[in-house]
Amino acid sequence: MMKTFRYFISALVALIVSSSLLTLQAQEKASVNNYVPEVGQQGKDVVWVPTPQELVNKMLEVAKVTPADYVIDLGSGDGRTVISAAKIGAKATGIEYNPDMVALSKENALKEGVGNKAEFIQADLYETDLSKATVITMFLLPEINLKLRPRILDLKPGTRIVSNTFTMGEWEADQEVTTEENWNSWNTAYLWIVPAKVGGKWKMGDGELELTQEFQFVRGSFKTGIRSQSVTDGRLEGNKLSFRINNDVYTGVVSDRTIRGTASNTAEGKTWDWTATR
Repeated sequence: MMKTFRYFISALVALIVSSSLLTLQAQEKASVNNYVPEVGQQGKDVVWVPTPQELVNKMLEVAKVTPADYVIDLGSGDGRTVISAAKIGAKATGIEYNPDMVALSKENALKEGVGNKAEFIQADLYETDLSKATVITMFLLPEINLKLRPRILDLKPGTRIVSNTFTMGEWEADQEVTTEENWNSWNTAYLWIVPAKVGGKWKMGDGELELTQEFQFVRGSFKTGIRSQSVTDGRLEGNKLSFRINNDVYTGVVSDRTIRGTASNTAEGKTWDWTATR
């Protein structure tokens, strides 16, 4: 299966390399030192294939990037994602292992007038501190995404992760979008929102709320005395939690060792506040 997948990737890269359009785009971004990146050139862990600008825009759109964000692009290549984020007004940093690409990216940022907003660092993405990012973008391979996944899940709840084409294994994407331009197959963006950690036992009123978490999905039980009720439809969006206990709908915000929110039963026309603590 892996050999078939790698053959598929190699075939797509070969198709892109043969495209005169992308060759011209790369030539247009030649540095003053006459460095011209080649589509398909070998990097530390992946070959370089530029993300189409239409998909770059879509990735930033689905992540809802604003000037308040700090975007880190892993494997930033020629800098186009970082530059596009900077044009929105966000602070943006590109992590790129190839020093020639880093130099080229800096030149491109200056040409686009965002040299003060766009930063490029020659570094290993596995050793880079991601903790300050509110948005992380990437165009890597599935095995690299999976290797990064534990670190990503430890980031601040609500951090948005956007990937070109490749997924995070069994961590289901919160959103999937495509662009209209699909001639070269790089037309899909996946969004994940880092969920808070809520698995375990919580004291809620006179009962015990026990939650089992699988990424952003939550299930469990609520026990009072000898009575046990199922927790269903549980879902996290960052630190925002929602679930049902029979006909009661609970929504709340997770903060460290406390969840506070409101619950309602529309059939009975009731609304009340609730709190759960570890």
